[in-house]
Amino acid sequence: MQIVLHVGTHFTDEGRLLNSLSKNREALAERGVSLPKPSSYRRQLRTLLDSLAQTPITDALRQDFFDGLKDPAARDPDRIVMSHDDFFCVPRLAVRDNLMYPPAVDRLRDMCNLFHHDEIEVHMAIRNQATYLPALAASKAGETLDSMTQGSVPTALRWSEMVARIRENVPSIALTVWCNEDTPLIWEQLLRELCGLEATTSLEGGTDLLAEIMSQEGLERFESYVAEHEGMTEIQKRRVIAAFLDKFALEEELEEELDLPGWSEEYVDALTDIYDEDVYEISRMPGVTLITP
Repeated sequence: MQIVLHVGTHFTDEGRLLNSLSKNREALAERGVSLPKPSSYRRQLRTLLDSLAQTPITDALRQDFFDGLKDPAARDPDRIVMSHDDFFCVPRLAVRDNLMYPPAVDRLRDMCNLFHHDEIEVHMAIRNQATYLPALAASKAGETLDSMTQGSVPTALRWSEMVARIRENVPSIALTVWCNEDTPLIWEQLLRELCGLEATTSLEGGTDLLAEIMSQEGLERFESYVAEHEGMTEIQKRRVIAAFLDKFALEEELEEELDLPGWSEEYVDALTDIYDEDVYEISRMPGVTLITP
């Protein structure tokens, strides 16, 4: 069995990938891919993992979890796809001691122990700290960035450290990473990667994200263009998406709030430079798949 965990991270996907994949539930089931309803696993998985210190790990425990998954379209699947932004932790625990997601390794170790018969894949987006941290601070009323991160230093945070920590401590897990900023260009590939499908596989929902950030006129023109050029490669299609976004993007949907006390334009630029270097470091890590445009 292949178990696929899309773990967010927070303030990136926010349920969009799962919504698009849900449009293909029956077609995916025919290919051996199960897409259970989140209500049948999110709370249950958290409770199960939290109980492992006191509960013996048995095949029956594992089977009980699988039996509780609700996907009427799938029978005896080869691959189960689950999505849970809070799998590692809730937002208020996401940054501590200058680390991104300190609980990640323990959580994944528990998954490996519980589902030791299965192949586990983790898929996640990362996001520029210059926009991630303001979103984190704004996620809980009355909190500041300093209180939410217990004084962590923004310029000290590295996604690459988190990825390296996961690779070192749970090397059996296949890890796929992408930048949230690239998501509009690689959306269709992300849908296929989560389901383990070939690049030529067509899925519904391939323009769902573009529909949120592009004008109706632009989306209609884009869809017409794609229909008239069926033989485009993935790279060519991404160039077309970039060109249409350049002309038809809804600026209000792309603008991100960076209003934090003491943050100058130069400081934001410095964080962005750190992020770019961070992504390069991840691209060089063995055992990590980095999806780029």
